[in-house]
Amino acid sequence: MSSDLSLHQRRRSPTADELAGIPWLALLQPGERSHAVAQLMVGDALPGDHVCRLGKPVTYWFGVVEGLLKMSSDNAQGQSITFSGLPPGGWFGEGTALKREAYRYNIQALRKSVVAGLPVDTFHWLLDHSIGFNRFVMNQLNERLGQFIAAREIDRLNNPDVRVARSLAALFNPVLFPGVGEILRITQQELAYLVGLSRQRVNEALAALEAQGSIRVEYGGLRILDLGALRSSVTSETMGAPTMATRHRLNA
Repeated sequence: MSSDLSLHQRRRSPTADELAGIPWLALLQPGERSHAVAQLMVGDALPGDHVCRLGKPVTYWFGVVEGLLKMSSDNAQGQSITFSGLPPGGWFGEGTALKREAYRYNIQALRKSVVAGLPVDTFHWLLDHSIGFNRFVMNQLNERLGQFIAAREIDRLNNPDVRVARSLAALFNPVLFPGVGEILRITQQELAYLVGLSRQRVNEALAALEAQGSIRVEYGGLRILDLGALRSSVTSETMGAPTMATRHRLNA
């Protein structure tokens, strides 16, 4: 598959395994599911590919089947501001799809990813016909509001350790990102991009979180051990220096 083609041009029908990774399909009645599956498309995104761009008209409601995306925008000075990461199982842009407005953000792949798209007309058809789908979308909107409020709190924090902890907790959200489970496949550099800190500073926070038992750093990812502790405020006094083992494992 040529990387010279756009992600839209590389779209294809989803496989059975990819369909199994779409959480809301299980909530539909057989006829609703058949209609949705017939319209769903997936694309194999390469690192740096844009799934959608700021200002472009909405065409699809998107979800992450595999990989990792980031949601960002540009400020008045032209600087990129990252809002959040989007791990497997996450669907996003329901507010934009509901209002059929232009995208207010950029979505870009941080690594090779499989991205699913449901045409916006099919999205509205499901809203008109499916109780299960409506409940899923309402839960998404409600959880997104809570995440937005938490993000605004993070913006006011001067403690980078707390920012890392709470940002990780958002990525381990079982409602928004059911495909993550207990292990998040993410590198130290990818997490640094999402949090807006240096890789070294992120590593220090991860080492401290591991020391207090909230997470365990594994090769190529992070395992959640205590989500409640991760969601709580982490004081600077509990933060210690990173170990060489932590650096090596997360960068593996």
